[in-house]
Amino acid sequence: MSFPANPQSRYAAEQHERATAALEAEYPYVEPRPGQRWSTWSSVAKGQRGPEPRPGWLVTADVALDTELGILKTGKEADAFLLERAVPDAVPAPDDRPRRCLLVAKRYRGHEHTAFHRDGDYTEGRKVRRTRDQRAMEDRRSKWGRMVSATQWADAEFGALTMAHEAGAPVPYPVLVDGTEVLMEFIGHEDAGTGEIVAAPRLVRLRPPLELLESYWEQLTHGMSVLARLGFAHGDLSPYNVLADDERLVIIDLPQIVDLASNPFANEMLLRDCRTMCAWFGARGLERDPEELFADLLAQSF
Repeated sequence: MSFPANPQSRYAAEQHERATAALEAEYPYVEPRPGQRWSTWSSVAKGQRGPEPRPGWLVTADVALDTELGILKTGKEADAFLLERAVPDAVPAPDDRPRRCLLVAKRYRGHEHTAFHRDGDYTEGRKVRRTRDQRAMEDRRSKWGRMVSATQWADAEFGALTMAHEAGAPVPYPVLVDGTEVLMEFIGHEDAGTGEIVAAPRLVRLRPPLELLESYWEQLTHGMSVLARLGFAHGDLSPYNVLADDERLVIIDLPQIVDLASNPFANEMLLRDCRTMCAWFGARGLERDPEELFADLLAQSF
């Protein structure tokens, strides 16, 4: 098994090849096995890396290897894989940072990518820098058009995660974006006794006690409020894309984030988010008024 190649510019691909060659020359006794690659941290531009200050658990050493551990979730637009990024035991520690961490690699489909459901509604008001790319996106029948669209969604999710994380929203830390792949924080834990890696469950699977339910509501509405104050709505919020890591809630799947000012469908999507989440909490004993939540979020967006 090997990692799929990401559609990149020629410059980015050459930069990655040079970085890989330099690492293999410096550490000839460490050779990536099938299903491994050198860390992509040094092969992307600084603007494609996560915000500072970076979390203490994150491995940023160039000599780290990424090992694919399996698939976490498949979807119509992207697949999420579990990755271990670790400095090999044979390599001296490059600094005082940790030698190992777990990440999620979310990979949007390129040439075989099919259009997002209602993606025209989500992308209304978004701008694409290059007119060639804009024309390509409008022609989804071409391989280039589908690849540009997939890359745009990866960039959109990374940008949304970065913005939300910096503002204090409960989202995974965005590590980097590389072509159609977004690397982000793994939400879950590793059992200290067995070494088993356990992903945090989706909120939809849970029936928490009232006290925890109230805490979850506060965390959820805090996240929605942070987005609203930034001028955005999640756009597709549901118990399926909220993770419950013990007592901590984490909102995921943000590529379709919508601008409340420029997208004519934004208010409708925000109201749908409110109704969906209030229905889930209401079914578990915590009644909340979606219209009141919607009005409060809308007021915060101005």
